[in-house]
Amino acid sequence: MTSPRDATTDRPRLAVLGAGTMGHGIAQVAAMAGYETRLFDVLPEALEAAREQIESNLRKGIQRGKVTREESDRALEALSFTRYLSEAADGVQIVIEAVPERLDLKRKVLRRCAEATAEGAILATNTSSLSISRIAEGLPSPERVIGLHFFNPVHIMALVEIVRGVETSDETVAQARGVAERLGKTPIVIADSPGFASSRLGLALGLEAIRMVEEGVASPEDIDTAMMLGYRHPMGPLKLGDLVGLDVRLDIARYLYESLGSPIFEPPALLERMVAEGRLGRKSGRGFYRWDED
Repeated sequence: MTSPRDATTDRPRLAVLGAGTMGHGIAQVAAMAGYETRLFDVLPEALEAAREQIESNLRKGIQRGKVTREESDRALEALSFTRYLSEAADGVQIVIEAVPERLDLKRKVLRRCAEATAEGAILATNTSSLSISRIAEGLPSPERVIGLHFFNPVHIMALVEIVRGVETSDETVAQARGVAERLGKTPIVIADSPGFASSRLGLALGLEAIRMVEEGVASPEDIDTAMMLGYRHPMGPLKLGDLVGLDVRLDIARYLYESLGSPIFEPPALLERMVAEGRLGRKSGRGFYRWDED
């Protein structure tokens, strides 16, 4: 088994599994924080799209004076991309899984990582709603499985939910907090419960906003403006749903409705219809808003 830290470098190693919106965002902030960062995906086109988006984010950061050219260069130098999970996980201190929200897939990926990483490596999942305890069931080292729930866009949003499963150890929680702080995030620690804190509250608001559109109460733009100007939300719930992905919103709503049995989380018919029609938000170019190619 490879040592968690290569003797030839003082730079810690981190792997991100899944090169989608959340995955490439986590990889970007990890590289900027000084981690040797490996981004894994089975699809070469996903890796190439992730590389292009990270480079675009860094260019915009330079233009806005948020990132120096030297910081951008160091981050890109720290990043590598791979289609091989064993290569991504070899010798890392922490794995952060960001694959689609399917319990069986997350469990399968983390099982392979548990076998490929050193004994003390953290096995983190970026799930926004699935039970950490259920993800950890049957894994060789459930005490090192933890939730690290980042928010989109990762390079801008400051919060990280650290979600503790039934068997997660105190040491793993402490290490995860240290990782989050090194990434420049503000961590909060949450007990493992359906939807955690942010997804449960945020989804309740988002689904009610969709019902208001469905009932003709107001336009998406006016509902979002109400929450931004009336409650100082940085973004309205419908535009946020478009950014997260309406298909992701629907999956979480179904899970929480099944888990909690509350009518608050019953998916609105409008959301079901939009997802069936492929109107998924920014990723498809159209949701409650039209999105230009970036």
